[in-house]
Amino acid sequence: MKIGLLFGSFNPIHIGHLIIANYMANHTDLDKVWLVVSPQNPLKKYGDLINTYDRLEMAKLATDNSKNIKVSDVELRLPQPSYTIDTLAHLKEKHPEHEFAIIMGSDNLGTLHKWKNYKLILRDYKIYVYPRPGYENAEFASHPSVTITMTPLMELSASFIRKSLAEKKNVQYFVPDQVLEFIESKNLYANG
Repeated sequence: MKIGLLFGSFNPIHIGHLIIANYMANHTDLDKVWLVVSPQNPLKKYGDLINTYDRLEMAKLATDNSKNIKVSDVELRLPQPSYTIDTLAHLKEKHPEHEFAIIMGSDNLGTLHKWKNYKLILRDYKIYVYPRPGYENAEFASHPSVTITMTPLMELSASFIRKSLAEKKNVQYFVPDQVLEFIESKNLYANG
């Protein structure tokens, strides 16, 4: 089975993430998409990440009814910070029956050269890229391992949702209803 891995902090998960995952699982040759909840991105500051297990739970709530999108907590069991190449090696060892590919935005493709062992990633794994505004001509876009997709463009960010929640603004339809209920029940993001 060909599994696409969409890595993210999902802080919180929103419809943009779900549209990307759904597109990749249904409009490419990927069989399934796993949302890999990352405890900490090595290229980002820790900043305003909420509890990892709350982010994991929100991702599970958002994908509860999906047949071909699931949530993976693999990076929670690996040494920190988690590097994509290490996660891929771990998954390949644990699930030799699957072929793993990476799903990333064109903004990340442009910084791929900063990733640990990025040449190995390009050599050994397929990369499915969704468009991000302002990153149309990313480096590596013409690499044979890279597939540029026609995923619908979403200009929705988790930081916008966090800011809106802190300002007590309505975020209905930006996040799934069950995720919004979870956020409200735990009073997440109330302080920005």
